[in-house]
Amino acid sequence: MNPEILNTKVQEFINQNLKTDINKLLLKGIGFEAVDSKQIIEQIEAKKRSEKKLPTWFNTENIYYPNKLNIEQTSSEITGKYKAILVSGESLIDLTGGFGIDAFYFAKQIKHITHCEINTELSKIVTHNYKQLKADNIECLNENGIDALKRIDQQFNWIYIDPSRRDDAKQKVFLLSDCAPNIKTFQGLFLKYAENVMVKTSPLLDLKATLSDLKHVKEIHIVALNNEVKELIWILKRNFESETLVKTVNIQKETNQTFNFNIDEETESQADYSLPLTYLYEPNVSVLKAGAFNVLSTKLSIPKLHQHSHLYTSEDVVEFPGRRFKIEKKLPFNKKAFAKEKISKANVTTRNFPLSVGDIRKKLKVKDGGNIYLFFTINMKDEKIILVCSKI
Repeated sequence: MNPEILNTKVQEFINQNLKTDINKLLLKGIGFEAVDSKQIIEQIEAKKRSEKKLPTWFNTENIYYPNKLNIEQTSSEITGKYKAILVSGESLIDLTGGFGIDAFYFAKQIKHITHCEINTELSKIVTHNYKQLKADNIECLNENGIDALKRIDQQFNWIYIDPSRRDDAKQKVFLLSDCAPNIKTFQGLFLKYAENVMVKTSPLLDLKATLSDLKHVKEIHIVALNNEVKELIWILKRNFESETLVKTVNIQKETNQTFNFNIDEETESQADYSLPLTYLYEPNVSVLKAGAFNVLSTKLSIPKLHQHSHLYTSEDVVEFPGRRFKIEKKLPFNKKAFAKEKISKANVTTRNFPLSVGDIRKKLKVKDGGNIYLFFTINMKDEKIILVCSKI
């Protein structure tokens, strides 16, 4: 960490050049003797990436940024705030602190936070930034989190861990056994020192396979942001032996879509089926990731179109964790029937259909966009159909 980067003139230069082409800056040269040009470029690139993802940091003066890879890997403020509402108590230790977004928001709910970061440079950066952010109840330790946990040797209300998903060659990994530290190996240690353990994992993990690897899982939170799954959050509770609750959330600008169910409810539920009625429903990605296909039908009392289509329908409109449409027309899938509708521009979606969106556009000569939504799917009679819809 170079303190000269926090020099007023250097900070002014960084802020003035956030929209400047980096290559032009390098060609022109950056005339600060005490700071290497590459360090300033690194600050500019990292700060630019933080504008939308980390607005509190972006809008706070004299924030020191790590390299852009750290910014890419860190939680967003939005998901950090979500995780914070899940915790309470006097103490939490973050064993893999990183850039410290999650710890910052945990500190708004819990009296004392311990932030562990093995990288000396990053630990210094985070310590400095917390002072700028006035996060006075966070203690930063430049130490391996597991070593710190053993050395401190005390009970915490919570342990939080976001294992590294990069291997020794810096390649991305996602299986628990490939991440560091290995949660499967250390989960007993974690539950020894805390009644509650929160684990953040890749959204690529298979829920059932991971449940077999972890013990005492009380809750799984599938967190999506604007219909893109960002995180899987696993809540482990000491001695918990009951059924795991799955909570899906799709965080949107104006509202959050949620749907919750117990893990065994999906296999125990039997969906109803129907031909398309007046309204059509498409689940958001957090629900799809959860595999809540039958239980969605039974809990909301809406039938599916087909066992494998994962589209739902109803006569009267209902609240739904996903997109809702009014079905304007129901067509068989053939070129002649579609040509009569004279639709040249539409949003195309396929569900359980043999052709891709690209193939359909080419075959039917449909451009992307507009206010018409076309769903190509298979109904309960195994017939290929087109549903012409408007969004509601």
